[in-house]
Amino acid sequence: MMIKETSLRRDPDLRGELAFLARGCDFVLPSRFKKRLKSFQQTQIQNKPEKKPGTPLPPAATLPSSPRPPSPVPHVNNVVNAPLSVNIPQFYFPEGLPDTCSNHEQTLSRIETAFMDIEDQKADIYEMGKIAKVCGCPLYWKAPMFRAAGGEKTGFVSAQSFIAMWKKLLNNHHDDASKFICLLAKPSCSSLEQEDFIPLLQDVVDTHPGLTFLKDAPEFHSRYITTVIQRIFYTVNRSWSGKITSTEIRKSNFLQTLALLEEEEDINQITDYFSYEHFYVIYCKFWELDSDHDLYISQADLSRYNDQASSNRIIERIFSGAVTRGKTVQQEGRMSYADFVWFLISEEDKRNPTSIEYWFRCMDVDGDGVLSMYELEYFYEEQCERMEAMGIEPLPFHDLLCQMLDLVKPASDGKITLRDLKRCRMAHIFYDTFFNLEKYLDHEQRDPFAVQKDVENEGPEPSDWDRFAAEEYETLVAEESAQAQFQEGSFEDYETDEPASPSEFGNKGNKIVSSSLTEKCGKLQSVNEE
Repeated sequence: MMIKETSLRRDPDLRGELAFLARGCDFVLPSRFKKRLKSFQQTQIQNKPEKKPGTPLPPAATLPSSPRPPSPVPHVNNVVNAPLSVNIPQFYFPEGLPDTCSNHEQTLSRIETAFMDIEDQKADIYEMGKIAKVCGCPLYWKAPMFRAAGGEKTGFVSAQSFIAMWKKLLNNHHDDASKFICLLAKPSCSSLEQEDFIPLLQDVVDTHPGLTFLKDAPEFHSRYITTVIQRIFYTVNRSWSGKITSTEIRKSNFLQTLALLEEEEDINQITDYFSYEHFYVIYCKFWELDSDHDLYISQADLSRYNDQASSNRIIERIFSGAVTRGKTVQQEGRMSYADFVWFLISEEDKRNPTSIEYWFRCMDVDGDGVLSMYELEYFYEEQCERMEAMGIEPLPFHDLLCQMLDLVKPASDGKITLRDLKRCRMAHIFYDTFFNLEKYLDHEQRDPFAVQKDVENEGPEPSDWDRFAAEEYETLVAEESAQAQFQEGSFEDYETDEPASPSEFGNKGNKIVSSSLTEKCGKLQSVNEE
């Protein structure tokens, strides 16, 4: 059987397309080319004779001697489906955006010079404050720096050990949040737990001029530190994970507030986290409820807060573990002082984002992320019973539900989500309606136009918690002052010709407060509730 003289060269149309393809022409249709090539290959296979032993191969067909360009072997796939290489620059920097303009060697040289001015080039915790300023950090970073360089073991930090530690930190961490996490966290940890803040806050208690009166009351150091830690996690730890990440630090005002401690001598002016007045109010409220003074309160104790304003059903939800940490609440039915800090701030400031989440968890009985009509009726039933006992005719649930739906305006009919409550900006009225009878009645008596004016006012006014703490502190100090003067039988302070300055009054109030706590509580054991 003879082979037909058919080849790529003898097909003028295909030969032209190959020539165009060789020159990089874009007008060749790949599908048409593939179809011709496949048809040609099938024809060759069909016309190819079976090779017999001893049969010589047929001679190659003679071709005209006219010069023709060589036909390259087509690589259709490489031409058509060539992968695209796109250079995408890095956009995620978990340790902060590197600063290419920073000169680390110059910083390390300044640190070395600062150590030369220290005796034996060994810095203690107090000398570390100078080193912190040379590093460009706030003063109260000195305790974390001291511990990170190994000063806790030896009592001092040498220049060599600190420079080695700081050089490694500069190379791997590029912003304040990342550096702060690295200094405070445990080795190989990228987040902060509650106990990691204790050395930093103990240094604040020991060295801040606004807390010098606490030197005579060391038994209250742990209570103040516990309060500050809980307030930090209440505000900063938005994930409720119990571990603060660098991203949460960046989104909060904690590092800026920590830097203010260096500039402000009156720590009560720093209402975020560190205010001693706020600590005093929280601790006194807890001490009034803690009848046996074992630093734990029961469900019955908590129900007595604010003359039993909160319903029993919401208190049961709190003690069920919906918003508390640890196993103490569930196993023994007791709440620690740390958990009480969260309760009190959430109770007195229901506009706070964490407070909205706190009470939503309590009201979401089945944990499906939605407040159903059944759950709302469950909490409102007790409110109705209490109003009837007081001789007040309660609003029918159907009418109340229409009011609440108009107030919140949920995205889905019959379902109220956490996003709905945060968006409506009236969550405090919603929550008080279902489990705080006293505040619910106050809202009912207020002018609705005044409520709307409060919502629309976005000025830098103090929060509900700041107002509550300031009022309670003034009341407590006045009571303690009157009691102290009554016991002494002297009113010399009122007979002085020159009025006391605000700073003198503040120091005097702090002393009264400190002595009052000492008389009430006696000697407290240092307990870490977590």
